[in-house]
Amino acid sequence: MWSLVKRDIGNLAAAASLSQVTRAIKHRLKTLQYWPDVIDGCLAGTGLALGT
Repeated sequence: MWSLVKRDIGNLAAAASLSQVTRAIKHRLKTLQYWPDVIDGCLAGTGLALGT
């Protein structure tokens, strides 16, 4: 998940304040919550399984 977030904020981190970076990270994580296939792919890549 972190690698997906870093892609979007990589250029921002060099020239932005901490509050701008924090806001960008929160926005990206909020966006990712609506992409369950991406989240499932990240979990599958770890080899971990979610219990039901």
